[in-house]
Amino acid sequence: MYHSVGDCSDDPYRVTVSPERLDRQLGWLRRHGLRGVCVRDLLAARARGQGRDLVGLTFDDGYADFVEAALPLLRHHGFGATLFVLPGRLGGDNAWDPRGPRKPLLDERGIRTAAACEGVEVGSHGLTHVDLTKADDTVLHAEVAKSRAVLSELIGAHVDGFCYPYGTVDRRVADAVRDAGYGYGCAIDPGPLTGPYALPRLHVGERDTSVRLFLKHKLHRLRRRPVEAVR
Repeated sequence: MYHSVGDCSDDPYRVTVSPERLDRQLGWLRRHGLRGVCVRDLLAARARGQGRDLVGLTFDDGYADFVEAALPLLRHHGFGATLFVLPGRLGGDNAWDPRGPRKPLLDERGIRTAAACEGVEVGSHGLTHVDLTKADDTVLHAEVAKSRAVLSELIGAHVDGFCYPYGTVDRRVADAVRDAGYGYGCAIDPGPLTGPYALPRLHVGERDTSVRLFLKHKLHRLRRRPVEAVR
């Protein structure tokens, strides 16, 4: 689970990784026989009983630096990834963060550029980045179903993935994502809903050296239950 790729000097939420660190992290995966792919491709491979050499890479929030900094590195290493964007904040910034610098988000052109890249999947992060477990039914429907419709029209393709803002999810929210037609939903930590609509992920940041990546990779299976790829 990545977010922004750029300057880490002012990063109170630790959501930024420098291009140099990302390059080293992707290189570490490749040297260990692992290939970064989008979540859609990872789940499809696992459903076929394959994909043990694959790692799902995700970038939350749809920062403009994905196209500027992350995409060239993914191409260099021959990796894919899933980019979760906010179609209700096109060309805006991370206004939901009370502290830290304002980070520009991708506009329509940037999202289309990412979606056109081989191996890159574009998914929804909701419309505006709100905690869906606290949203009423009207807001929940807009953030989940409307965001999928808007994004599908924007990129001219099926949108399969959803990522819960802040990683917060409960049964009502997971059911809304499933009912809206998504194939999967990404959370953060394992929990009682762990499965296709609450996939656990590992945060990766600037502090994650090769040693930390090794430990996270080895310990990941201890922090989650097995995930069924299809429902």
